Amino acid sequence: MPKNFNPNKQAFTAGEAALVGAGPGDPDLLTLQAYRFITQAEVAIYDRLVSDEIMALLPEGCEKIYVGKKQAEHKVPQTRINEIIVEQAKLGKRVVRLKGGDPFVFGRGGEEAQYALSQGVACHIVPGMTAASSCAAYAGIPLTHRQVSRACTLITGHVQNDGSLDLPWSSLQDQQQTIVFYMGVKTLGTIVQQLRKAGRPLSTPVALIERGTTQAQKLVKGTLENIEALVAEHHIKPPSLIIIGDVVTTFEQAQLANLGYLLPSNK
Repeated sequence: MPKNFNPNKQAFTAGEAALVGAGPGDPDLLTLQAYRFITQAEVAIYDRLVSDEIMALLPEGCEKIYVGKKQAEHKVPQTRINEIIVEQAKLGKRVVRLKGGDPFVFGRGGEEAQYALSQGVACHIVPGMTAASSCAAYAGIPLTHRQVSRACTLITGHVQNDGSLDLPWSSLQDQQQTIVFYMGVKTLGTIVQQLRKAGRPLSTPVALIERGTTQAQKLVKGTLENIEALVAEHHIKPPSLIIIGDVVTTFEQAQLANLGYLLPSNK
């Protein structure tokens, strides 16, 4: 595979950092640009959502530094991650910060890039498939659909330091708006309660996708009325994505024969 498909793109040189989106898990969803940077890495700083198949693409001899995070449990503080990126780059290495999904969608890539630049380190930004679009598609759920959903809002379900989930709930009442919550399993009760208060009907369809795009993917569909009970019944755990809106029922669940593979109802 060529090292660079576009001669106008900046080459990845020693002493630079690259924030690389590894996508949601399925290595088939890795971009060609991400592959190009991964295969040049001399140091890889990676999180827990990067799949083993993608880690296997790193060159032999590449140093691997794990800085993974679980919800509400940070193994390495963000400030320290920023410092590690810069320290490794200043050793004259090509540093890949390998992140699940897209580095600029709830990935703190902006913070890492800002810090790197402030310390004199150049930074490449390599987009990745974000969970909202890829996990939804693999579950047979279009985020927008003509005459059903004309807008899609992406929201983090992380609580604030005081334990609250402070969001403009009244702006989320439109039935023709799809809502996607990242990292919202632990706050599902609050999400359901607040959306109901905002005016969303109990019959509003809801889907939860655990470990989307991987062979371990689990999909649970229900409504605002029963989704909490279904999540408990099926033991849905993070990392999971929550999709709320009428698009959830665009296709019958029985039509989803495999990851991203839909069959006619009569098959």
